[in-house]
Amino acid sequence: MAKRHRPRRGSLAFSPRKRARSQIPHIRTKTIVGGEKSPIVEFSGYKAGMTHLIMIEDNPNAPNAGMEIAVPVTVIETPPMKLIGIRGYGKGLYGKRPLMEVWDGKEGHDSRLEAMAQAIEDGSITELRAIASTQPRLVGGIGKKKPDIMEQRVDGDLKGAFEYLRSNLGGEITVSSIFEEGEMVDVIAITKGKGTQGPVKRWGTAIQDRKARRSSKGRHIGTLGPWNPHRVRWTVPQLGQTGYHQRTEYNKRVLKLGRKDEDINPKGGFPHYGLVRNDYIILKGSVPGPAKRLIRLRYPARPSTRIPQKPPKILYVSLESPQGK
Repeated sequence: MAKRHRPRRGSLAFSPRKRARSQIPHIRTKTIVGGEKSPIVEFSGYKAGMTHLIMIEDNPNAPNAGMEIAVPVTVIETPPMKLIGIRGYGKGLYGKRPLMEVWDGKEGHDSRLEAMAQAIEDGSITELRAIASTQPRLVGGIGKKKPDIMEQRVDGDLKGAFEYLRSNLGGEITVSSIFEEGEMVDVIAITKGKGTQGPVKRWGTAIQDRKARRSSKGRHIGTLGPWNPHRVRWTVPQLGQTGYHQRTEYNKRVLKLGRKDEDINPKGGFPHYGLVRNDYIILKGSVPGPAKRLIRLRYPARPSTRIPQKPPKILYVSLESPQGK
C-alpha cells in the first residue's frame, strides 16, 4: 500500500494574514552590520518598475561564468532623504526605552545635542537611531507631498555615529553615501493587496475533483475540522484577506547606483509610475509591492558569501517601451 503523504496547505508562519498596519515597513532585526561609508545602515525609495539588462556573469561558480547573461532587474527611485532628528535609547525596566531626542529646527536643539553628548559619555544612552524623512515632492510619479518619517538604525562606534548624525542634522542623505555597487541588501516592503480571496488562492488548497463538485462547489475546503474540539481551529484554511502584508526578501544584489542625469526611463515611462527624475538603484530580481510603493533597503542580516562583492560589468540596459511605443 502506498504511503499517505499529504502535508498541510499553506504556511502558518505568516499568520495572522491580515493587512499591514502601515505602508511604512517596520524593521525589527537587531544584528545589522553596516558598511564603511556611513554609520546609517538603511535607506528608502519608491518602486518605479522592472526592466532587464545584459551583464557579464562574474560568479566563478556559475555555469555561465564569464558569459553574457540577461537579468531581470527592478528600478527603485531614491531621492535624497532628510535627516530631521536623532533619538537615543537607554536601559529601562522592561528593555530599552527612548531617553532623549533632538529634532532639527526646534527651539533649544543645540542644548539638547550637548545633553545627548553628555548622556553618551555617561553611558546612559546605549543606542542611537536616526529619524529621517523621504521627499516625495521630488518624485514625479507618486503624486503625494506628505513625507514618510521613519527611524533608521545606526551601526558602529556610538561616539563616532553621534558626531556623524550631529554634523548632518538637517541635511540630506543620498543612497550612494550608504550603499555601493555589487553589495547585497535586504528589501522590506508591503506586498500587493488582493482583498478577500478564497482558500485556493489564499492557502493553495486542492481544487476538488469532478464528483466532489456535483454540489457546484469545487474551490472550497472539504471540512472545517474534527468533531472534537467543538470549535473551528485557527489552522483551518479559510477565505480572508490576501496581500498587503509586510515581507522581507534577503540578499538582493545592487547592480547599479544611478544618478539623476543618467536616463533609465523606458519609452513612454514606467507603467503606472511615469518618469524617474532622481537618483535610482537597480536591484537584481523583483521586490514586493506594486509601482509607487515605499521600499526600505538595509544592509543584509545574513549576507551571502557566494556572490562576489564587486561592481558587475553591465553591457546594456533595456529602455524599450513595455507599452509598445
